[in-house]
Amino acid sequence: MISWNPTNNEVKVQLSLYRRHYLQRTSNPDILTLNIQSSKYERLCRGEIDKRTSRRQRALSCRYSTGGGNPRLMYAPVKEEVEWDEPRIIRYHDIISDGDIKNLKNISRPLLSRSLTRAGVSKIRTSQSVSLDEGYPVVARVSQRIADITGLSMESAEYLQVQNYGIGGRYEPHYDAKDNERIATFLIYMSDVEKGGATVFPKVGVALKPKKGSAVFWYNLHKNGKMDLKTEHAGCPVLRGNKWVANKWIHEFGQEFRRPCPLSYGE
Repeated sequence: MISWNPTNNEVKVQLSLYRRHYLQRTSNPDILTLNIQSSKYERLCRGEIDKRTSRRQRALSCRYSTGGGNPRLMYAPVKEEVEWDEPRIIRYHDIISDGDIKNLKNISRPLLSRSLTRAGVSKIRTSQSVSLDEGYPVVARVSQRIADITGLSMESAEYLQVQNYGIGGRYEPHYDAKDNERIATFLIYMSDVEKGGATVFPKVGVALKPKKGSAVFWYNLHKNGKMDLKTEHAGCPVLRGNKWVANKWIHEFGQEFRRPCPLSYGE
């Protein structure tokens, strides 16, 4: 605050009291270091999107999609909006009903536990989650819907993971895949969020607000199997409200004829 407004005497007084209070209790010199630098992740979470990004997004398009001619979508195409072109991030609107959302929440609530990362419990991911198999009819319907929309096989996909983020819940910048693993991510928003909770892509400067009933989809891997470094993403802290999402991680195995490898290694 001093950096933003050097003439603010009230803040100067508070800072003086802060220094005096902690100098009496610790010899650690780092206790007085004030971090006035913000990461791109934090700026995106605050809604500070670059004007160039906004202009580029306005030039993108939306359409009705049949998932490449899927019979189930021929008479009821999905609403497809391109949120970003490289990496290609697609939002699908109204792809899950309120009834299915309610069922997923009711099934998940008694089963939720602390979410883990590859390294186990971590401060970078503060949420509760549960993985649901297709023994539940609603989960089977959602998985089939994802297969229809993306045109990808669910043969080797992971279970549908339902997650709940309370106040302050977040998932700091990370990648969903390493090489030759999770080829794509399908993230369903099962609630609106009053404030915060956006999904952001710091490498490209894109922020996507949760919208109940919609989903976002992107490929984590290039066609040659290498990780797309631009797909680093994060879940911003929830400041007001409650955030429910369900995600499906789709694996590379089984997609050989649906998303073929390129002839050139560099593609």
